[in-house]
Amino acid sequence: MNESKSLFDKFAASAAVQKQLEASGLDPTHVVIEEILSATEGKIQGKTTILAGTNNYLGLTFNEQCIEAGRESLRTQGTGTTGSRMANGSFDGHVALERELAEFYGTKHCMIFSTGYTANLGILSALLEPGDAVLLDADAHASLYDGCRMSGADVYRFKHNDVEALEKRLRRLGARAHRCLIITEGMYSILGDCAPLAEMVELKEKYGAYLFVDEAHSLGVFGQTGRGVAEELGLDEKIDFIVGTFSKSLGATGGYCVSNHDELNLVRYASRPYIFTASPSPSVIATTRAALKQLKSHPELREQLWANANQLYTGLKALNLHLGPDISPVVAVRMQDNESALAGWKNLIEQGVYTNMIVPPASPDGSSFLRCSVSAAHTKEQIDKIIKAFSQISG
Repeated sequence: MNESKSLFDKFAASAAVQKQLEASGLDPTHVVIEEILSATEGKIQGKTTILAGTNNYLGLTFNEQCIEAGRESLRTQGTGTTGSRMANGSFDGHVALERELAEFYGTKHCMIFSTGYTANLGILSALLEPGDAVLLDADAHASLYDGCRMSGADVYRFKHNDVEALEKRLRRLGARAHRCLIITEGMYSILGDCAPLAEMVELKEKYGAYLFVDEAHSLGVFGQTGRGVAEELGLDEKIDFIVGTFSKSLGATGGYCVSNHDELNLVRYASRPYIFTASPSPSVIATTRAALKQLKSHPELREQLWANANQLYTGLKALNLHLGPDISPVVAVRMQDNESALAGWKNLIEQGVYTNMIVPPASPDGSSFLRCSVSAAHTKEQIDKIIKAFSQISG
């Protein structure tokens, strides 16, 4: 045993990355948006900048009804719950939001969590245990991996969106398939591509497995009423568990799980992230409930979102940039390497456009990307400016 090894030696690689970013003159991990001007603009280094990487799909962060709901809740219920629902009890808003989400999805049950991340941790760590099997899409979000790891279940990855690879895994499980949870996302957050849910439903029914779909990025984006990819494909009733977040289309923070399985209510007694995390503050619950009403009553927001997505994707494609396979509100430009991604990201900032720089290990297949996420609140002129800015960089 090497007793001279320091507790902090493990950070050597991170320190090297930090040094490289600092040497570039602008570290993407330390960007400060000094002032938020609207749902689509902010000030960075004193300059008005288009926010093209916010996941604010419906542009509801400055919606007057949402703001007023939060303001009224702060006035009447205070700033926070100061504890978990198991210890301090539920506020009436918590219960109301769970009921409204269950009604929205047409399911029997709903649980809400303080973040989307803890929703995945909380559900998966309680639903699974050692001896259970998980078939997890290789490009799934970190929270899905962490929830599975926390559960102690046996995790088997399958190639991204590869139905044949998934079936091979199911076939190898044999009788264990009845204790297997297939995990995928509706729309993936890097390239904006969608899971082949119809084929996955067929496989889960064929082998007697269960299907868990994370619709974090597809809530408010897909489906006749905005419920996500499962609704878009008419598969809502075939999905065992749907999870999502309030931090994208609903412009708040928090997460949820809906299901028709009665056992979801028992998860409250077994989920450590639920039991030991302070419940969402009443103002956040209030703005989320107001945003859900906006989502349901204003389908034109979704129509505008898709019009903007088509404009940006088509414009960037015309520049011969390497994009994802599908038009969606997530538009990612694949770059040659980390260095070109950083240089391109800095160039865009200088032109007044903020995007997300995605590099390994956060990116799929080890590639580097500059990712945009379109909002219904972006104007045609703003999207034209984003396209023009990308024309000035090299992929």
